[in-house]
Parts: sequence; C-alpha cells; structure tokens
Amino acid sequence: MPKKVKILGTGCMKCEKLYEMVNQAANELGGDFEIEKISDINKLMEYGVALTPALVVGDEVKFAGKLPKSVEEVKEYLK
Repeated sequence: MPKKVKILGTGCMKCEKLYEMVNQAANELGGDFEIEKISDINKLMEYGVALTPALVVGDEVKFAGKLPKSVEEVKEYLK
C-alpha cells in the first residue's frame, strides 16, 4: 500500500518547489508513494494549516509555512 503524501499550498512558487523536492526524495528512496497536491482552501483548513507550503505524510502535518533545507530533510519526513 502506498504511503500517502500531500503537499498543501495555493500553487505559489514555494509550493511548487516543495512538490519537486518531495518527488525527488520519493524517487531517491524508491518506496511506494502516492503524492497529491491540495490547493482547496477548505481542505487546507481541515488540516489546520494557515501558512503554506505544508507537508502531510499519512494524516500528520510534518511542517507548514516554510521549505525544508534540502531533499535529505524531506527524505527524513517520508521515512
């Protein structure tokens, strides 16, 4: 069963960068990931996220309002 990963954001430049970083991290880890972008403001509110971009792994918000420093940091969140 794939690990569900969600990128929460409005489509801004940082949100797109996070999407790229998550894809790269998932490819490097070689696991089975289902990556989804969510931009619907009502869905963002369901996660309690006020600042974007945000990363959700499973149903847990890992961080919000910033970009990770590196793809390596993203890998740690995905493990």
